[in-house]
Amino acid sequence: EDLRRHDETDDGLFYSSPRLVTHIDDKAIGAIRSFYGKTFEQGSAVLDICSSWISHFPEDFKPRRAVGIGLNSDELAKNWQLTEFVRQDLNQNATPRTADADFDYVVNVVSVDYLVRPQEIFKEVLRVLKPGGTAIMSFSNRFFPTKAIALWHELDPLSRCQVVSWYFKFAGFEDIRAMDISDPTGRDPMHVVQARKPLTDGAHSE
Repeated sequence: EDLRRHDETDDGLFYSSPRLVTHIDDKAIGAIRSFYGKTFEQGSAVLDICSSWISHFPEDFKPRRAVGIGLNSDELAKNWQLTEFVRQDLNQNATPRTADADFDYVVNVVSVDYLVRPQEIFKEVLRVLKPGGTAIMSFSNRFFPTKAIALWHELDPLSRCQVVSWYFKFAGFEDIRAMDISDPTGRDPMHVVQARKPLTDGAHSE
């Protein structure tokens, strides 16, 4: 029940019309862009899941490869920071069409609350990351209420960070960290939960 949504209709229909708008304010966008700027290495490979027409990467970031997976091809085609994109509904098919250990980073901005198969998706994120690679989930307090899972509505920001941390832990990630990166001068808060894929398949710490 926690993963059910008020609107269980096909997400592809809900997102069929392009929404070329930002869903968080400029200060929140600046916060996640700055965080990426301190984290990303130039020339790395990035997978942006639940992507759209903007990926919030630093403008001077030059990836070797930047792949977006999202629900609207028109939005994805307008995203100048992507080198390629795939239209795919991860709530229906949680397996990205990409090889194992293909990316240095997997990111998601303000969409983790829409995932109805989080355990499967986070295991796939682990699969496609290189050993030692980093996954970054960021979210605010802005979302489509009918498409967010029921649990998300009931939680405060700290508890939401805890839930995303559990997603990472149960998938097999380590070095899980939750951070409030909000700009105090902005309207919308921004929280990040980051985790790392173990370098080996052996035991790992929380």
